[in-house]
Formats: sequence, C-alpha cells, structure tokens
Amino acid sequence: MVRSRLGHPLVAVFGAALLTAPWLGLHTIFGVSLTTGVTVALSGIAVLGASFLLAWGAETAEADVPRAFALAVLAVLAVAPEYAVDALYAWEAGINPGTPESAEAASLAVANMTGANRILIGIGWSAIALFTVYRAKATGDTAVESRGSFLSSVVNLDKDISVEILFLFAATLFAFFVPLGGGIGAFDMIVLVGLYVAYIVAALNAPHEHEENIGVPAYLQSYPKLKRIATTLTLFVFSGMVILVAVEPFAHGLEDLGTAVGIPPFLMIQWVAPLASESPELIVVAYLVNKARSTAGFNALISSKLNQWTLLIGTLVLVYSLSLGYYAPLPLDVHQQGEIWLTAAQSYFALALLITFSLSVREAIALLVLFFAQFVYSVTGMVVTLPIPGVGMVTFDGPTALFGFSVVYMVLGTVLFVLRRRELAEVARLSVRRIRGDYEREEATPTADD
Repeated sequence: MVRSRLGHPLVAVFGAALLTAPWLGLHTIFGVSLTTGVTVALSGIAVLGASFLLAWGAETAEADVPRAFALAVLAVLAVAPEYAVDALYAWEAGINPGTPESAEAASLAVANMTGANRILIGIGWSAIALFTVYRAKATGDTAVESRGSFLSSVVNLDKDISVEILFLFAATLFAFFVPLGGGIGAFDMIVLVGLYVAYIVAALNAPHEHEENIGVPAYLQSYPKLKRIATTLTLFVFSGMVILVAVEPFAHGLEDLGTAVGIPPFLMIQWVAPLASESPELIVVAYLVNKARSTAGFNALISSKLNQWTLLIGTLVLVYSLSLGYYAPLPLDVHQQGEIWLTAAQSYFALALLITFSLSVREAIALLVLFFAQFVYSVTGMVVTLPIPGVGMVTFDGPTALFGFSVVYMVLGTVLFVLRRRELAEVARLSVRRIRGDYEREEATPTADD
C-alpha cells in the first residue's frame, strides 16, 4: 500500500475536501450572507482544496485514458469559471441590443477573455517555468537542464506536445482574422470549436502511457478498474462543481475589494477576475511541478490555452445569440479588436519560443517582461508619442498602443520562426505522426543550433 507523508493517502483526500466545506456549507447550502473579506477567504480556500482534488483526479485518470486527454479534461474543469464569467457578460450583451449597457457588456466579455488568455501565457507559462527551474534541485526534475547559471537553465518539454502546439498555432493564426468581420460570428465558432474537437479526437488516440505516481494518485490507481473510474469521475465532478461555485464569488469579491480602493471596474474585470479564475489551474500545475512532473504541468497549461483560445472565443456568439433570440455576431469595437490582435500576437510569440520543445529562463523572463510592459501601459493609461520612419509622429494611446504592442510581439515571433524554421517543420512532422497514431519513440532531431 502506498502511503503519503500524512499517513494513509485518503487522509489527504479528506483533508482537501474539508477545505471546501466552510464555503459549501455556509454560502452554497445554507445561503449565509458573508462580508466581502470572508467571502474571498472562504471561497479562496475552497478553490485551493478543489484544485488538489482535481490534480489527483487527473493523475489517477492516466491509468485508464491517454495522459493528453486527462490533462485536457483537467484544463476544461480548471477554467470552467472563466467560461461562466464570459458567458454571463455575453448573455447580458444580448438582453437589450443597441443600448450602451449592451455594448459595455459585450466589451467586458471580450476584455475578460483576452485578459485571461494573456495572463495564462504572460504570468502562467513564465512563472511556472521559473518555478520549475527554482525547484529542480529539490525535486530532481530531469526535465530541467542546468547550463551553468540560473539564467541559462532550460525546461525541456515532451515532444508529444507537438499536437497541442500545432492546433494552438492554427487557432492563433485564425484569431488574427476574427476582428476583421466586425464581430465574433458563426464562422468563427465553427472553425475554433472544430479545431478543439479535432484536438480532443487526437488526444484520445494517444497511447495509454503514464508516469509512476506516489501518494494519493498511486493509491487510487491501485483500485480495481470500475472502482478507480468511479473515484476519478467523483473527483472530477466534485472538484469541478466546487470550482464553479467558488471562483466566481472569489473573483467578484476581489473586484469589490479593488473597487473599494479606487481601481476601475473595467481593469478589475480584465485583469483581477481572470487572475482569480486562473488560480485553480496554476495551483494544479505548481503541484505537478513540485512532484517533478513539469512536463505534465506544461501540457496542462498549453491545453488550457488551447481550449480558452478556441472554445471560449467560439462559444461567445452562441450565448449572445441565445440571449437575443436570433442569430447575430457578438459586436467588437475598435478597442476590443485591438485586444484580440494583441492576445493573438502574444500567443504567436510564445509559440515561437515553444517550438524548440523547451523554455529557457531567459525566454520565460522575456514573456513576463513583455506582459508587464503592456499591462502597466493599459493600467496607467500612458500616452507616448514616437517618430515612426515613413509615417511621422505617432501617438500611442488606447487602441493604437494595443496595435503597437501587437507589432512588437509579431516582429519578435516572426524573427524566431525564421531562425527556427527547421524546428517548426519538425513540430508539423511530429504532429502529423501523432494524429495518425504513430507514437514510436524517436531520437532527437538535430536543430540549427547543433
């Protein structure tokens, strides 16, 4: 019998479940009115407990389904609150079309979605890479390659993520064209949701390989198959339900606290609420990294980005049209068009980093610095006038600044793609093989740096 540091592995499971009890009991079941501070505290603790249950469920599921599929399910459940928040604003946008309130709700739906996507890469990918390298000596993570100094260290990723990279690359390229139609329409939904469905089919075709586990997952995997599957489903359903009922009050509580100290509601909805809704996923990934499973952690992060960049965008028009009572694209103003372009450009640059199947500390810092540069710019409302060759003096303000940062990401990403064209071809080749079901292990293909 495999035991955890707390004794019997089920002690840890019940302990995590108990963390959700105060919130579920006081707020969800008995409907007790709580102050904002208590709401944030109890719902946050519930999210923490549910995140551990979700991680254990995903690791246990690897005994019965491909790891890629288990992580895809984990990713969907972890960001379910993000879908709920965006769906709420898209629904409100359709209640009174043509009014300022409808336009504001549509704007907030896009702002929340783009903020969540940029946080996931700018903070999530970079911070987890830095945390992985920092914890490598303690965890013995073989995915981390030390090259003399902390800044030179690299996190090597599993080549099986080539499929996720390929689908995310396709979704990113398509996203650049979404604002050109003046709104998010049915064609966008068909393409983006179709990409995600195709990815799930590919994930289901992956081999049933999983790493040796310890503690709770190892104990649960020792159950007979039917009992193991029932336990896994229970963990998924319970943790998903807790996350769904706790993260939204957690996010709104943080919004209220921010508004109380003078932070504009728009900034709270675009940045603070998504950061709160991404917290379950970041907790799960940090847990995996702490178990020297950084490759699984990054797979989960990339899968989350893929489902947010396909399902989340694609389903907004469906919710909006259901609210209207007839079909219509979700309208985009100039500012939100810029937000989508900037989010797509950041994804484009991040993929240019990942096509080497590694992420160095320097690259992680670059992602973080670029994210905070555009974040600070948007929060402070800075106005900068710069001379542009062949154009003249250009004032970067509002949408213009969004387009400016988009160009920076695009230029950097394009330079990297050109320099790493062999690696890009290798990603495409591996992806085609994976989609066909050919999972034979290969020797590493030499790169341009070899």
